[in-house]
Parts: sequence; structure tokens; C-alpha cells
Amino acid sequence: MSAESMTIAKAVNAGLRRAMEGDDHVLVMGEDVGRLGGVFRVTDGLQKDFGEDRVIDTPLAEGGIIGTAVGLALRGYRPVCEIQFDGFVFPGYDQIVSQVAKMHFRSGGRLRLPIVIRIPYGGSIGAVEHHSESPEAYFAHTPGLKVVTCSNALDAYWMVQQAVALDDPVVFFEPKRRYYEKAEVDPAVDAADVLALESARVTLPGDDVTVAAYGPMVKTCLDAASAAADEGRSIEVVDLRSLSPLELGTVYESVRRTGRLVVVHEAQRTLGIGAEVAARVTEECFYSLEAPVQRVTGYDTPYPPARVEEQYLPDLDRVLDAVDRSLAY
Repeated sequence: MSAESMTIAKAVNAGLRRAMEGDDHVLVMGEDVGRLGGVFRVTDGLQKDFGEDRVIDTPLAEGGIIGTAVGLALRGYRPVCEIQFDGFVFPGYDQIVSQVAKMHFRSGGRLRLPIVIRIPYGGSIGAVEHHSESPEAYFAHTPGLKVVTCSNALDAYWMVQQAVALDDPVVFFEPKRRYYEKAEVDPAVDAADVLALESARVTLPGDDVTVAAYGPMVKTCLDAASAAADEGRSIEVVDLRSLSPLELGTVYESVRRTGRLVVVHEAQRTLGIGAEVAARVTEECFYSLEAPVQRVTGYDTPYPPARVEEQYLPDLDRVLDAVDRSLAY
């Protein structure tokens, strides 16, 4: 297999396909994942190639999907559950935080639940309510869950395979507004040479300000860095990738060079991932900081109607404004 340009949606599909080819115990299940191929066509063609016993169209019942996955995992399977939209996960929230996250600990390490829960998340697609949420902090706050998110097709391809291979439950957030953006993916790369699932990455080197983001906001921050470069400012962009556990060594190293940090995410500001990043960086890099850590986030309101969502979401101008505030100190 040679490198090819893939969308994030196709990369997740290819990653799932490779995981299913490598292990007959890997199952895909969710609403409309089979015959339809998912609402975003991420699972397109999998049921045709692997059959209805391994790619399962479920009832519209997220609690039932997660509960069934728990039973399957206890019987030796590795279920991959798709939640159609971020706001639909809450009927299954009790199963995730009360059973999936705690089973290993509660059993004294005797039981494991190798379940992957895929959730398209974030806004900017003009959707109705319950279709544009960013609920990652709920799950990152829950011990026992790994929470990760990709920002590009290359990461999507490898991270979904790494998540499936783990014996621990993983909540895998996919930035739906970026589903059809492309990047080069080389399936021939040795999996041992791929960046670890829990590692952050410097996506763009820079000298003046560190900007840390994840998921859909990474592209926004790269665009902001490009605009800032035209004005002679050098922004380093760090893609966090893993939200629980947070691997902040990469961020610390960057901040110790730049002396400044801006954290960006779509989710609400209060008690968001950015607050945790800001607190830890302040603890670990206090004497390197030249300015307070800045946060660019969604607002502390329910997600707004589609006609005004662009006023709610962080954009290039808001990121650049935070960079300016940081550099003003």
C-alpha cells in the first residue's frame, strides 16, 4: 500500500477496516453504521465486507448500545460503538461513567473492557440542537477512561487503530466539521514508528507564543499562525491529541522557550480542558511565563442556533486577539 490523500472520514474508515482485518473480535456497532454507512459515511462499506454479525445496526438507544458493548467486551470482543452526534451520548452517559470507566478498578484489575466509543463532536456544520456539542470535559473528568481526539487524517487513521488495540476503554472524539479535509496517509509505515496515542505533537514550530489546541481548533490555530506570520509574529501550535491522560510535557517544553501560552477549544470556558492546561502550566512553568495564560473558548451558554454559531465559536480573530494580549505583557 502506498501513501494517499485521505479525508478524516475515510481515514477512520480505513483504520477500522485494518483493525477488523487484524482481529476477528473487533465489532462495529451503532445507529445506521451498517447499510447506510453512518450519517457521515465513516463506516461506509464495512458491513458489506465484514457482514452483519460484525457491523451491527442497533436500535436508537445509546444506553442499549453501550450496555451491549459492556457485555460483548466481557465475553472477549472489542466493540467499537458509534454515537451519531455528540449530543446523543447523554442517554448512554450513565453506562459509560458508571460501568465502562469503573469495571477494571471495581474488579481489582480482573476485568477489562476494551471498548472504543466514537463521537463526532463540535460545531460549525449548521445543525439543529444536540448536534454540535463539545462534551469532552465530562469524560476527561472521569477516571478510568482514556479520552483522545484527532485533528487530521493521518492521526485519525493511526489513533483509531491504537484505541481499538488497547485493553482500556477509549472515548474517541472526531471533529465533524473537519471530516472532509485531506492529508497524506501512508498505511505502509510501521505501527511501532507512529506517535503514541497519549502523546501531544508540535504541529507548527514557532518562537513567540505557544498555542495549544485539539480537534477542530487545531486547523483554526494553524490559520491564525499563518496570519500572524504575515505580521512578523511566530506562533508555535501544539496539538494536544490526548485529553485524558493529558501529556503536557510537550507543552511545558514549548512554553519554557516562548514564555507565553494560549489555549483554544470549542467547549465552554468554565472548568474546560483549557482550565486544566492553564493550571498545570502555571504550576510547572511559573518562572518561564512572561504573561498570564490566555484562554480562547466557547461561551458559558448552551450551544446557540445555527444562524449565530459562528459568533459563539472561537475563530482566527479571537485567537490572534489572545496572542496580542499575551505579547502585550
